[in-house]
Amino acid sequence: MNFKATLLALLAFAIYSTHDMVVKHLGASFSPFQIVFFSSLFSFPLITLMLVRDPTHGNLRPVHPWWVALRSLCIVIAPTAAFYAFSTLPLAQVYALLFSAPLLITVLSIPILGEKVGVFRLVAVLVGLCGVLVVVRPGATSLNGGHLAAMLAASAVALQSVIVRKIGREERRVVLMLYPLLISVAVMSVAMSFAYEPVGLSDLAGFAIVAVFGFVATLLMVVAYTWGEAALVAPMQYSQIIWAVIFGMLFFGETPDVPTLLGAGIIVASGLFIIAREATGGTSEQTPVLRTRSRGISPGSLRVSQAMRRPTRSEKK
Repeated sequence: MNFKATLLALLAFAIYSTHDMVVKHLGASFSPFQIVFFSSLFSFPLITLMLVRDPTHGNLRPVHPWWVALRSLCIVIAPTAAFYAFSTLPLAQVYALLFSAPLLITVLSIPILGEKVGVFRLVAVLVGLCGVLVVVRPGATSLNGGHLAAMLAASAVALQSVIVRKIGREERRVVLMLYPLLISVAVMSVAMSFAYEPVGLSDLAGFAIVAVFGFVATLLMVVAYTWGEAALVAPMQYSQIIWAVIFGMLFFGETPDVPTLLGAGIIVASGLFIIAREATGGTSEQTPVLRTRSRGISPGSLRVSQAMRRPTRSEKK
């Protein structure tokens, strides 16, 4: 089953990468606010199908309102920043920076989850951050908003992932899924009014593809994590760098330079070390990276960990 799970994960991340290629194409004509708004709007019917199957009882009042609010804000920021980065930077460079999220999760898990991080994982984080510097090359190249946006997206993904690890067992799945989607549509509807562009039928199809591909890829990830071990499924996310190179060259005339590939390699190696360290025990009790089962930058798509979560006895009552 691990082999099948790995293949499903590879397929899911290929679909995610196609999703990002469409986002980059749309980014040439529309602001990230408009892309996030429409893709979130198209996601409503898909998410509703998941919510109506929620077996838990209760109301929509969060148990931890401030944590839910902060996580919802992160889920609004992450795709907006990532989509802006896709529209301004080469795909491979954006992925390399987004791959720093597991490193940031490891750091944030210390104050938020009380995680004990050993020397080896801390060294891996530092090495990975050096990889980020290799990618952005401060001083050698001019940094622009795309670089900052990609790192902001990675930081938002990391923070929301750690928050859901902290409160996920106490909050209803419907609360964790519905609030971010509603807030995203509300905020983006206001933000895009300042940069609205007319939308044609082909553009609407593009927005729909972003929503559907994000949803389908996430469902495949749910099955992959159900069938296989997280330590084998999680590293498959790094296959996106291959698709970034292929799509970048075929559709956008992008050829990744040596520093981008070298920095991406360093970041990936650091992330793989952290995953392996958590899988084998080490000093990790929460295993925050292994249990982060969502890419985090597809607006409106359900979160893998929430879809897989089984209701507790108190939730069933």
